[in-house]
Amino acid sequence: MTNFRFLLLCFLCLPFGLTGCASYYTHYGLFPAENSGGEVRQVLLSWQTADYPDWWVVADKSTPIILTTQCSSRIWRLADDSHAGAGECAGGIRACGLSDQDIVADSGEPASEQTACMVIDPGNEQARVVDIGTSLELRVSCRPVATHRGEGDDLDGTDYLRPSSVPYRVHLRTAPRAALDAGPPVIDDSICDAD
Repeated sequence: MTNFRFLLLCFLCLPFGLTGCASYYTHYGLFPAENSGGEVRQVLLSWQTADYPDWWVVADKSTPIILTTQCSSRIWRLADDSHAGAGECAGGIRACGLSDQDIVADSGEPASEQTACMVIDPGNEQARVVDIGTSLELRVSCRPVATHRGEGDDLDGTDYLRPSSVPYRVHLRTAPRAALDAGPPVIDDSICDAD
């Protein structure tokens, strides 16, 4: 009977002791668009996922989506309820505003932590990063309070993607994380020095 208990215990613990059951992917989309100052810039969205088999006891996981704009130090983090610190400004995948950095484009009022400045798949309050397919829609509702910070040699760009009532449609690429070309492209900021 002792051997049976030992075998049963091993069988029940085996799934929790296995590692490497997930497939790891990097997802990204790079597209040109105007920033709020009307300058054409490259905009990059990127994130990672861990996809587990359907029979596995662990649910698929993702990092938040990071949005960066060429010539800008402002980094947006779009998250859903599965991510810590997702913000309470909306459901689905969103990035909330900051009153000292963002303005609601429609009203001209300062944004707040309750303002959804960026939303992926607007209208889908249940949207999850792990469920994004080969494209996404991104609505931007805010603009920056200032497009630059600092002075002279310490001038730092803070502009980002121009607000639009029509969502941006972004086509995505996916690659296994172990692949040589798995990472998102590096945005060339040499154009920023010319401005």
